[in-house]
Amino acid sequence: MITPARSALRRGFDRIERGLDSVFGWDWNPLAHLGALGWFLFWIVAVTGAYLFIFFDTGVTAAYASVAWLSTDHWWHAGIARSLHRYASDLMVLVMFTHLTREWAMDRYRGRRWFSWVTGVPVIWFVYLSGITGYWLVWDTLAQYVALTTSELLDALGIFAEPIARNFLSPQTLSSRFFTLMVFLHIAIPLLLLLLMWVHIQRITEARTQPPLGLAAITLGALTVGAFLMPAPLGDAADLNVVPARVGIDWLILPLYPVIESVPAGAMWAGVVIFTVVLAGTPWLPPRREGSAAAVFLDHCNGCARCVDDCPYAAITLVPRSDGAPFSHEVKVNAARCVACGICMGACPSSTPFRRSGDLTTGIDLPDRSLAALRAEVIVAAARLGGRGRVLTLACAHCAAADPAPGRVILPCVAMAPPSLVDFIISRDLADGVAVAGCAERECLNRLGGRWTRLRFARSRDPYLRARVPRDRVLAVWTGPSESARLEARLADFARYLAVLPPYALRRSLAEDEAAEADGVHRRSAAQ
Repeated sequence: MITPARSALRRGFDRIERGLDSVFGWDWNPLAHLGALGWFLFWIVAVTGAYLFIFFDTGVTAAYASVAWLSTDHWWHAGIARSLHRYASDLMVLVMFTHLTREWAMDRYRGRRWFSWVTGVPVIWFVYLSGITGYWLVWDTLAQYVALTTSELLDALGIFAEPIARNFLSPQTLSSRFFTLMVFLHIAIPLLLLLLMWVHIQRITEARTQPPLGLAAITLGALTVGAFLMPAPLGDAADLNVVPARVGIDWLILPLYPVIESVPAGAMWAGVVIFTVVLAGTPWLPPRREGSAAAVFLDHCNGCARCVDDCPYAAITLVPRSDGAPFSHEVKVNAARCVACGICMGACPSSTPFRRSGDLTTGIDLPDRSLAALRAEVIVAAARLGGRGRVLTLACAHCAAADPAPGRVILPCVAMAPPSLVDFIISRDLADGVAVAGCAERECLNRLGGRWTRLRFARSRDPYLRARVPRDRVLAVWTGPSESARLEARLADFARYLAVLPPYALRRSLAEDEAAEADGVHRRSAAQ
């Protein structure tokens, strides 16, 4: 169940994204590519960091001198690289928390989606560790402040043989070996971060790790312009004989440091642990009630792998055939990953509502919302329509059409409905036209449902919408949860348009349709 707070936040994101659509276009909308932008910013940080390492000296006094040298004498390449390194790191933090908040608002982290959320929690801390160790290396007054505050916090744990803070008592106690260790950590931590980011996307099919080329160019261009106009600041050289009176805090990387100074170390560590545990346990606070995982019926499965390719969550795999049928493979559903979105059912070539001989069973189906049940719902919804311009709407449960209405069948995802269901509605004269109402084009709650539906209707991805279906009687509307008025206006216009069309001439009898479907399934099976 969506809480009022989550619903309000989701609508707020949708309104902001609609505004960004008008600037960037829905396919370049930055809020729809937050994960991919995070990856892109990581690589900017990695490449600029490797370049800066060429000029960096790990000596106690030489560290600051080398940073000052590259920031002034060689500002036009190394200085720009340093600013890009700094601002890309800050933007990565901002993108990371916006991504986290948006996923929470869209409720895409609970139930069987817990893995990506939980593996994302250590990513947060590794991003911060990377940033903190980077600030130490500059060894200006801000770095001195960060080093002293961090070492005192770590010493409170009592796990080190000697207090780390002793290294910062005077210039004589700090050695170049300490800076060498910090360089090692600043390289090792991002490598571990990269591994965690890779783990984070392992249960996602076609995970986006690269933003659209145009959006990437805009992001890099904006960062470069910012680096030219506002170079990354550099304070005075650190002096352990003097306590820094004033430093400029980076409020994206170092927001907790003023708090560390005013809160006991034990309370600070307790807060960090509690925050981490609560954040990692959020998918079960409260747990989601999800439908049963998709079920496979081998009598109707030829191992064509269409459901494997279309599943957004890598929940379906091909395995060797187990029933002796003349096919090399069958599909297997991992119930721990299946979110019951139904996209696999819409992808199966045996999912056709025309079949009447025997039970309407498909190769893969949802036990709680089978194709047979869906067909029955469609027939009941159509019976409530009357007059001219009858529109039957197949609506996503997460878009502007999520509320029940006459002639509306609400689905977990519009891609659950096979294209043959649209053909069935029109050819059986259940309605004058079919509207498919899904999530906004920029982002499907089930990641790929809208995309697969558009490709199926365009006859670019199997199963295709038959060529015989009149396209003027099919309307696709992609709207976010805050676009109810726009959706209703589009549906009303569509109904008025259908009202003036001549009645659709049925081209085939029921028997002919059944024979055609049986022949099509047979030919697809033989092709395997």
